[in-house]
Amino acid sequence: MKHIVIVGNGISGITTARHVRRLSDHRITVISAESDHFFSRTALMYIYMGHLTYHHTKPYEDWFWEKNRIELKRAFVTGVDAAAKKLVFDDASTLDYDALVLAVGSKSNQFGWPGQDLKGVQGLVSLQDVERMETYTQGIGRAVVVGGGLIGIEMTEMLLSRKIPVTLLVREKNFWGSVLPPQEARMINRHARAHHVDLRLETELKEILPDAEGRVRGVVTTAGEEIPGQFVGLAVGVSPNVDFLKTSAVELGKGILVNEYFETNLPDVYATGDCVEYRNPPVGRKKIEQIWYTGRIHGETLAQTLCGNRTAYQPGVFFNSAKFFDIEYQTYGTVNNQLSEGEETFYWEHPDGKICLRINYAREGRAVTGVNVFGMRLRHAVVERWIREKQPLEHALERLPEANFDPEFFKRHEPAILQQYNQEQPTRPLASKARKGLFKRVFG
Repeated sequence: MKHIVIVGNGISGITTARHVRRLSDHRITVISAESDHFFSRTALMYIYMGHLTYHHTKPYEDWFWEKNRIELKRAFVTGVDAAAKKLVFDDASTLDYDALVLAVGSKSNQFGWPGQDLKGVQGLVSLQDVERMETYTQGIGRAVVVGGGLIGIEMTEMLLSRKIPVTLLVREKNFWGSVLPPQEARMINRHARAHHVDLRLETELKEILPDAEGRVRGVVTTAGEEIPGQFVGLAVGVSPNVDFLKTSAVELGKGILVNEYFETNLPDVYATGDCVEYRNPPVGRKKIEQIWYTGRIHGETLAQTLCGNRTAYQPGVFFNSAKFFDIEYQTYGTVNNQLSEGEETFYWEHPDGKICLRINYAREGRAVTGVNVFGMRLRHAVVERWIREKQPLEHALERLPEANFDPEFFKRHEPAILQQYNQEQPTRPLASKARKGLFKRVFG
């Protein structure tokens, strides 16, 4: 039996621990300076909004850990002595390990703006960030959020739930324009403004202004405009939380460098989750992927290797999901903000401007390569199969009812989608092959 020590109790670290316990009798210790127990990080915004308490975000009861012989230690790691196989803590105490898993997550980006360390200026990554946000937004009149991505829209929605007006600064021409195609990005522009967000596109932060007590009072843009705000949310991305490793022997790039087995350059030292940078990323994937569901797959995969079944990471078809106020978003495969060479797209948008479907496909052979869907839900397994099996666009469009995952009696959009396709492609008209079966499934 060996002692496996996991630093970090997020989705990657805890999934690793759970699966190691299923596969073995090894001693497991999980260390975190953030919280006593694992919680759902994606639910942080709902704590602030009052929809959940911290207790509600814990997927497992507190007795789960002792019952499953997973030791929990609340401590802050300051260093790794790989030669001696020891962790060093901020109180100078140490802990021995046989195998070490670094699952230390991400930290909010800062880019050296004057005033970025003022009280009331922060990102949104940790439980402590939510606690600070709770403190610094009490009684304020206005807020500024910097960054046009998922964290930025979350912080904006959180603040609006407290009836705090928000100015959202986005340096691109459209919201999340570095990721979303223009039509989808413009949809979110409209939706944000419909929720009374003061959305400032092509606007960059220059500095953050202090008041007499050292708190933030506003910002200045690169165009010289001063915008008031007693809270500033920095939502300009995250980066691997690896500063404490810079004096260690663990090899770093932007993150902890690993191979396909999550092995670092050091024997018996592994890394997983948001802090990882792949030396050779899987085909079609980025070197750093900070997504909840990939973190879960990391943990499941690494547990196999830790228990003697050396297993390479195989993430499968890319997937992510999010919510922009009332609009749910799913993306599968490859959908970039601009089409790649040899790629075509089919795009349909509902007249109300809140629902859309995009299917990207190869010009040669017409195989589906990626799907974006806003405002309606699709079945993950069905869409993943289209992409994995390289099914043509027409196959997917004919079988949209099979993929539809909206609740019963929601309005169905398949007829309108097919009608648009048939207008664009009059020489190869389609009809839904699943319509009859759908009618039987819903009504009888």
